[in-house]
Amino acid sequence: MTAVKKKRRLDSRSDLPLVYDQYKPEPEGYIRRRMDSAEDTEDILQDVFYKLTKTDLQENPIEYLSAWLYQAVTNRIIDRRRKKREQALPETRQENEDDYFLDSLSDFLADDGNDPEIMFRNELIREEIELTLSELPPEQRSVFELTEYDGIPYKEIAETTGVPVPTLLSRKHYAIGHLRKRLQQLYREIVAR
Repeated sequence: MTAVKKKRRLDSRSDLPLVYDQYKPEPEGYIRRRMDSAEDTEDILQDVFYKLTKTDLQENPIEYLSAWLYQAVTNRIIDRRRKKREQALPETRQENEDDYFLDSLSDFLADDGNDPEIMFRNELIREEIELTLSELPPEQRSVFELTEYDGIPYKEIAETTGVPVPTLLSRKHYAIGHLRKRLQQLYREIVAR
């Protein structure tokens, strides 16, 4: 896309349909060469022309329409790439593994029954959990207890403490990793008896 093809002053909304038809192919090709999907291309193109329709042309007429479109398109492409990168961070495979571990542990401990061996085993596990949690840094222990014992959602904890949700997830992940390691060790000791 040529930054300044010709001087085209845009100062009236009545010109917008003509501008769309005349100027759409150039930014569309420019976007298509830089984005992975046709959906992203169409989204960016719509965003740019929507922004154009919302611009107060009486107060701020656009002197060089091609240059304005080029800059708007470039900014949207950059924003889109940054946004996609940021969204990928919180979704980790370990988070799902942590949830599975905690659910399995809860199911395991829920089987109290009247069997003295099961009751003794569960009490050993509960004591080990408390001992392991006491060894953790306060931030990791706190997020674990708030989410698992009190059932408070991450978003609410983040709003209260000012700590971002990804940081809270990371802290809980480390707490669960430490807990998992200690419980596996305890399990080997119980089996060896």
